Amino acid sequence: MRLATVLTPMSSANLALAAQCGVTDVVGRYPGTSLDDLFRMRDQIESYGMRLATVEGYLPIENLKLGRDDGTELAAMKSLLRNMQRVGVKILCYNFMAGTDWVRTRLDSPERGGAKVTAFSLAEVERARSLNQSSGTLAASEGITADQLWNNLERFLRELIPVAEEMGVTMCMHPDDPPLLELLGKARIMNSVENFERLVELVPSSSNAICFCQGTFAAMGCDIPSLIRRLGKHIQYVHFRDVRGTREEFVETFHDNGPTDMAAAMRAYRDIGFSGPMRPDHVPQLYGEDDGEPGYTMLGRLFAYGYMRGLMHAVLGENEIAN
Repeated sequence: MRLATVLTPMSSANLALAAQCGVTDVVGRYPGTSLDDLFRMRDQIESYGMRLATVEGYLPIENLKLGRDDGTELAAMKSLLRNMQRVGVKILCYNFMAGTDWVRTRLDSPERGGAKVTAFSLAEVERARSLNQSSGTLAASEGITADQLWNNLERFLRELIPVAEEMGVTMCMHPDDPPLLELLGKARIMNSVENFERLVELVPSSSNAICFCQGTFAAMGCDIPSLIRRLGKHIQYVHFRDVRGTREEFVETFHDNGPTDMAAAMRAYRDIGFSGPMRPDHVPQLYGEDDGEPGYTMLGRLFAYGYMRGLMHAVLGENEIAN
C-alpha cells in the first residue's frame, strides 16, 4: 500500500512537507481538458520525488449524473482517460451525488484539544430547508429518482469503462457523503454496501472499482475491517478517515480518536492484498489554521501521515511499504 495525499494548495511548501513525511503518491484535482496542464502537474509532483497517482474532484459529470448531457461531458471524460494514460496516472476517483458534493452543516465542531472538525446534521438541513421554503428563498431544484440515477450510472459506465480498460485506468466510485437515501430533493444511490456490490456487477471489469471511504462506510454503521474483507479486490483506492455518529448526524474525528479500530482496518487491507494509494481525508484544523479550508489544512494532515505510516509499518514491516 502507498501513502497518498491531496494538497490544498499544491504549493512548493506542501509538496516538500508531504515528501519529508514519507508520502509517495499525490492526488490531483481535475485540470481541465488540457494535456499540458496534466503534464505540468505531474512534473511538479515528480520534482519532489513523488508520483501523480490519482485524479479526483471537480469532474465535468453533473449532466451525466442527471441524464441530460449533450455529449460534451462524455467527450471530456473520455479525453481525460486518454490524457491520464499518456501521463501515467492510473486511478480516477468520482462520485454520483447529483446536485451536490460532500455536505456538512458545521465546519467548527470541537475535537480533541479544541481542534475543529466538520459535522453533519440532517435535522439542521431540514430545518433550514423548511425556513427557506416558508420565506420563499429556496430556489427551485430539479429532483431525480433512484431508478433514474441507476439508469444514468449504467449508461455512464458502459460508455467510459471500455475506454478506461483500453487506457489502463481504474475508475473508483466514492460513496455518497452523507450516505442518505435522499438529500435536498434528490435521491442518492451509493449509500449502502449492497449498492456498491450492485455497482461492480453492473459493468464487471477490473476498471470498475471502489474508492473505500472509511468514514462514509462507518456512517452507514458498517464494521470497517469486516467490510474491507467483504469487498476485497474491488477496493482500489482508500480514503482513510473516521466519523462518530450515524448517517443522519455525525462528526469527523482525528484518525486515532474515532470508533473504528484503525489498526484492524490496516490489517484487513494487508489481508486482501491492497497495494494502491491510501490518503488521509477531512483532517481537523489545528491551532493557527483558522483561515484554512475546513477539512483540508496541512497540520492535521501531517499528523495523519505519521499515524498512517506507523500503522503501515506495524502491519506490513518497513520493507513492504512503498517508498
